[in-house]
Amino acid sequence: MASFLHNFLLFFCSLSLLILTSSATKSQTHVPIRPNMLVLKVQKDRATNLHVAQIHKRTPLVQFPFVIDLTGRFLSVNCENQYTSSTYKAPVCHSSQCAKADSHTCRTCSSSKPRPGCHTNACGLLTTNPVTQQSALGELAEDVLKISSTQGSSPGPMVTHPRFLFACAPSNILQKGLPKNVQGVAGLGHSPISLPYQLASHFGFPPKFAVCLTSSRGNNGAVFFGEGPYFMKPGIDVSRQLTYAPLTIGQQGEYYVNVQSIKINNAMLPSIPKGGFGGALISTTTPYTTLQTPIFRALNQLFMNQLRGVPHLKPVAPFGACFDANRIPTSKTGPTVPSIDLVLDNKQNIMWRIFGANAMIQARPGVMCLAFVDGGMRPKAPIVIGTQQLEDNLLQFDLMNSRLGFSSSLFLRGTNCANFNFGTSSTSTDP
Repeated sequence: MASFLHNFLLFFCSLSLLILTSSATKSQTHVPIRPNMLVLKVQKDRATNLHVAQIHKRTPLVQFPFVIDLTGRFLSVNCENQYTSSTYKAPVCHSSQCAKADSHTCRTCSSSKPRPGCHTNACGLLTTNPVTQQSALGELAEDVLKISSTQGSSPGPMVTHPRFLFACAPSNILQKGLPKNVQGVAGLGHSPISLPYQLASHFGFPPKFAVCLTSSRGNNGAVFFGEGPYFMKPGIDVSRQLTYAPLTIGQQGEYYVNVQSIKINNAMLPSIPKGGFGGALISTTTPYTTLQTPIFRALNQLFMNQLRGVPHLKPVAPFGACFDANRIPTSKTGPTVPSIDLVLDNKQNIMWRIFGANAMIQARPGVMCLAFVDGGMRPKAPIVIGTQQLEDNLLQFDLMNSRLGFSSSLFLRGTNCANFNFGTSSTSTDP
């Protein structure tokens, strides 16, 4: 009898241990990864100079290119181009998803058969081409989105947002001015359904993201979501030693910094409006910094005065000040020309310094021009900071604390935005 009880207890304990081990293994297998940082690969388009991110969506999963737009309020997708996904849904009008997207329009579709982008009683969202500014009403939708996690030095396993909200945009507005084959626009603006906010909310990290655009065509820049660190080869954490300035949010969710004055070689730009130039819009869909006409003329004149000993040449449109490139030496920060300082706080001496690689452009063989253009008398903002001036600078948008961190040229630190290690990307995904 004792032997029987002993064997029974031994069997019971072994069975219990087996069940517990199996349950633990199953539980571990199905625990989703909760990353504290994510990363997107971004490339510079040769034809348009716009920057394009590779985003994975749908079921089954497919990778598509999207133009990144700092002023965009959400992800806009061309759903008319054979959008096929078993997990696509169109939230009904007045649903919680519509409220989150700030959609107050009910949209109908004349098609007899529902399809992505065409459902009756769906939420309407106004979608916009950021280059042409053409707009049209689209459909609020949700679908699977997957993105690479990272610890800051290379991509890790891909993680899933199963119900990512976006807008199905009419195909005719996502063509002009955008790179060929792009499937839409990736909005990074200040909005509840922009990429930064949806990803931060779903994965549980603070709403903070960083943009590092490469000037090198064919190489990869990066957009990081999360705190940092952000390592660039050879092992440099570019999230360190940032300068911070207040970040202002526009009515449409766009980002501004207050430019109080502009200096070239420490010489102040004349005719500064009282209170400074006001909000400078930061744009990833404007190729060169655009200035209101009086600012443009004053900047060109002061720059020509400061760049002594270099012959002036006939301007090459759309630029206003051009020079003999053969007379301009180069250094690790690009052409050796006077630096341009955007003064963001005179009292605290906070300046965004623009060196030669960001200030100058090779307009044609032998001709180098100041890479700022005339925006006319009534531009959207007196200063629109374009991608030429953003490339190979790290910009960190801290949306919780309403501040912008910026590095100035990473060339000064012996690296650049093409130096994130995308070569070890993992193909595994969370359950």
